[in-house]
Amino acid sequence: MALFTFKLPDIGEGIAQAEIVGWHVKVGDRVEEDQPIADMMTDKATVEMESPVSGTVARLAGEPGDQVSIGAMLVEIEMEGETVVALAPSVETIDAETPGEAVIEAVSPAPVHPKPVEPQASEGQRPSFSSGQGAKEEGKEFDRLRPNGIGEDSLDRAGPILASPAVRARARELGVDLAQVKPSGDHIRHSDLDAYLLYGQGHGYRPAGRSAKRADEQVKVIGMRRRIAENMAASKRAIPHFTYVEEIDVTALEDLREQLNAGRGDRPKLTMLPLLIVALCKALPDFPMLNARYDDEAGVVTRHGSVHLGLATQTDAGLMVPVIRDAQERNVWQLATEIRRLADAARSGKAKSEELSGSTLTLTSLGPLGGIATTPVINRPEVAIIGPNRVIERPVFRGKEIVAAKLMNLSISCDHRVVDGWDAASFVQAVRKLLEAPAFLFVD
Repeated sequence: MALFTFKLPDIGEGIAQAEIVGWHVKVGDRVEEDQPIADMMTDKATVEMESPVSGTVARLAGEPGDQVSIGAMLVEIEMEGETVVALAPSVETIDAETPGEAVIEAVSPAPVHPKPVEPQASEGQRPSFSSGQGAKEEGKEFDRLRPNGIGEDSLDRAGPILASPAVRARARELGVDLAQVKPSGDHIRHSDLDAYLLYGQGHGYRPAGRSAKRADEQVKVIGMRRRIAENMAASKRAIPHFTYVEEIDVTALEDLREQLNAGRGDRPKLTMLPLLIVALCKALPDFPMLNARYDDEAGVVTRHGSVHLGLATQTDAGLMVPVIRDAQERNVWQLATEIRRLADAARSGKAKSEELSGSTLTLTSLGPLGGIATTPVINRPEVAIIGPNRVIERPVFRGKEIVAAKLMNLSISCDHRVVDGWDAASFVQAVRKLLEAPAFLFVD
């Protein structure tokens, strides 16, 4: 047998190491050439590593969350043959070592723990309830149990608690302590349980949570979740945030959206986001301090001429921010198409690294869960982030009349080192005018 050492290659982003997000294989597994073996995360994207050879996995570099340096061993694979080979980073050739010098670490198989089998109760351990001759006498027997049917005398009674198995099971399902139920005879009946629930101290008898306690669980913060945690902590630590919220009447905008969708043909269905992006792009040239990135170490603010709009997107791996390049150059249908494409790529893990970096302004939306208002955290090193909230229909005054209107709050968080409150409020008011008179979205 030969031992093949697959070293972590240079992924081409100028990085020194990558994080193990997850393994697709374990020690002892058979792998084929080009089979996925691990997901590795860099600062910009998650990369799926594939096995360059076929064989049996002999050793893995570490656990999810561990860092692996470029050029270090990622996985060792036993191959048929007599030569030990290794795949060096960013090198296409495979070097051979002296035959016979490979040391394969013995791996013991995991012990097999048989599933415990609960012992069956013997005839004498539990009374049986049968039909026919003798059933009447047997029916007089009941299980002795503690509060909640555990099997011990109650502290509140002189003798044991008597209840049929059916009553006991029902009490257990309801979370009722049978020691607190007053029997109407020599044992607790269903009617006694009902009386306790209705008239006794059974108010709130169901536990607030599930009846079975859950064990504490420790979840390692790795991969995308760790990157999110680090980025959010750095943003809140370094940036003095302030948030401004304005209410916008989107009744006319929603009517326009419905009309556009009615004639969309095979184009994607319009949500609020493409229309909002058009409004942002129209307003931003008058407020260049918002479409900017701040290098606080160099003390330089770069005001960008193009709008590279980040879309905060929830995925199974965590929050990702794919970027619409040159959003100001796209029409509403092109924006809708790109939003769908980027969201699908992010959620499926197929977004490219260049699609996840370089944003100049971020838009974050919770859709129908948007709430009344949000205070979004800035996507550093940007200086602003915008969050539309849920559209709600409410009565409003128009002149002397009360009419139904569709209202939406628009939130913006800004870096107070770069953006003044007046500028943020003025920008939102400019966006508001465009959204409340949506015809101006489509004219110069």
